[in-house]
Amino acid sequence: MKNNVMITIMNVLPEKQKEMLQTLLSLTQPSAKEKGCLRYGIYRDIEDENVFNLISEWETRQNLDHYMKSDSFSVLLGTKSLLCEPLKVQIFTVSNSEGFEAVDSVRKKDADFPHRNA
Repeated sequence: MKNNVMITIMNVLPEKQKEMLQTLLSLTQPSAKEKGCLRYGIYRDIEDENVFNLISEWETRQNLDHYMKSDSFSVLLGTKSLLCEPLKVQIFTVSNSEGFEAVDSVRKKDADFPHRNA
């Protein structure tokens, strides 16, 4: 199964941070309840407090497309007056994902062959 991940990057005017955060928080619950939404999170850049990232994961591209036509996404698009630069959107189609078992596997291989780390 291929999941779709959308990353929306917002560089907010410093004096509009609070307004943007309130807007984003108001969108979280309705957006997370959209059909096919697996994850929906708001993150602030650790190096630049004016940059917010909205990351959502969707079961299908159709679910993501439906979200992009939703009222919630329209509100997000309407925040352009709060931004220093236009909204950036990236969409990724993920055909394979791994969890911590991949980390364990790699670390076990390194433990079996310690000379690799030298």
